Amino acid sequence: MSNVIHGGQAIVDSLQLHGVNRAYVVPGESYLSVLDGLYNADIQTIVCRHEAACTYMADAHGKFTGQPGIAMVTRGPGAAQAYTGIHTAWQDGVPLILFVGLIPVADRDRESFQEFDPNQWFASQCKRVLILDEVSRASEIVAKAFHAALEGRPGPVVVGLPEDIIKQEFHGQLHPVIPIAQGCVADEQLTVILDALSAADKPLIFAGGQNWTAEASAQLTQFAEDNHIPVIHDWRASDRITFDSLAHAGYLGYGRSDQCAVLIETADVLLTIGTVLGDVASDGYKLRQSFDKPNYIVNLDTSLRGHSGSITAHIAANPISFIDAMSKSSLVDSESRNKWFEYCHKQQRNDCAFPQKTAENDNIEALNDDEGYASMTQVVEALTEQLPVDAVYSFGAGNHCLWAQRYLPTHTFPSQLSTRNGAMGYSLPAGIVAALESPERLSIVVTGDGEFMMNEAELSTSIRYNAPVLIILMDNQQFGTIRQHQEAHYPDRVSGTQLENPDFAALANAFGAKGITIANNKGIKDKVNEALMIVTKERKTVLLHVITDPEELMP
Repeated sequence: MSNVIHGGQAIVDSLQLHGVNRAYVVPGESYLSVLDGLYNADIQTIVCRHEAACTYMADAHGKFTGQPGIAMVTRGPGAAQAYTGIHTAWQDGVPLILFVGLIPVADRDRESFQEFDPNQWFASQCKRVLILDEVSRASEIVAKAFHAALEGRPGPVVVGLPEDIIKQEFHGQLHPVIPIAQGCVADEQLTVILDALSAADKPLIFAGGQNWTAEASAQLTQFAEDNHIPVIHDWRASDRITFDSLAHAGYLGYGRSDQCAVLIETADVLLTIGTVLGDVASDGYKLRQSFDKPNYIVNLDTSLRGHSGSITAHIAANPISFIDAMSKSSLVDSESRNKWFEYCHKQQRNDCAFPQKTAENDNIEALNDDEGYASMTQVVEALTEQLPVDAVYSFGAGNHCLWAQRYLPTHTFPSQLSTRNGAMGYSLPAGIVAALESPERLSIVVTGDGEFMMNEAELSTSIRYNAPVLIILMDNQQFGTIRQHQEAHYPDRVSGTQLENPDFAALANAFGAKGITIANNKGIKDKVNEALMIVTKERKTVLLHVITDPEELMP
């Protein structure tokens, strides 16, 4: 019996060699040989309803596991619709590999059906574009794609698969996994960092980016608490230390508190781990831009792409190796550092605290008991009272994110999946990935009416693959973030931001999920309890349709 396989099978076998357990696909005739290879593979094939959702899932997989998420789409329109996920992974520095079926080689440059140039389309937004033009290199191309996605600053890689090439016979061995350099921390480099932290009255650690593990997160939390150094998070990366840690000082970016801006400016030493002080974190290149402010940066990216402000020292290492080295050391106690540490954490606790009950608030809530609006704050508060410690949250872009970012407690890494490029439609696909990868954890999706409708069809994916999620959908009948900007620049001239929405609970029921409507403040806790029981006990996706006041733009 012949052992000859086709190129598509060689690609799938190479994916298995690299430890891939799941691929997210929208099928196309251009890569049928790869789909055939998946037929008997030990890889779960998740069939998505849209290419953007497919690449969002691969991005979320990369964030959640640290390994490249695998997406597969067809040429032309399929590749075009996948582009937004590539841009997301590029800006977030997430390992992702997008396999795109292509036209036959002989049909190139003839304006053939769905023809496009992958290099011209994708080269500016991914680390490499690799085209398989010789079937004998099928396994090699996969190995190089994995290496490119993971080395240095992680990111997306696009692999083009001409349909005639992957049909051909593949002979030879599978290419072995290429090792990834993790960087290292020389003793003298570590001493420079520790001396700077020890001498500082107001040191601050700024944490984010990729290449983290639960162990690295725990080590950083312990080191920061033991040595009284506050930690502030990058935007949409608030799970690097635990939510209730005494070292937690909040987060930067959109929705941050005013005090967090003060902290980043006031710190006399800033140690950045895994990320850079970029556009959003620096408030549009305004915070900590003076070259007199010391910034020590730990990042495998030798180019420090996106960083603004001074660079006092740069250690080319990932967070895992650096934190492991740093955690073996301790700093001399300092009274000034102790006071700063307590002050920073107090600001964070104030910011994440739910509003205190007052007579005025009670009167407003009483009115809402009978009116057609519910308080998003009350819904989230009722939810947090019952969350398991290892819940994981996903959200995309929009004002609904402000409630999730501010109030939902991240107690373990990873527990927050979101985007830093403002990509809408991300929340549900990401929540599905969390439910697939860690079915023992509760996956919470926080979304808005505008954001949800961009990938609402993935409800069927959640149902089909038994990936239950609890969806909190904030329905304020508008693109709220844009409306907020509109009011700031063109007051009282609402234009192009209003929406007409369906009955989201009925829509969820039509997909086979459970829909529950919260139209006012009556019985919020009971409805949240019901939702939690269904998603955890019955393992069924639940959508809480929260109808809110269009004027309630932020918590």
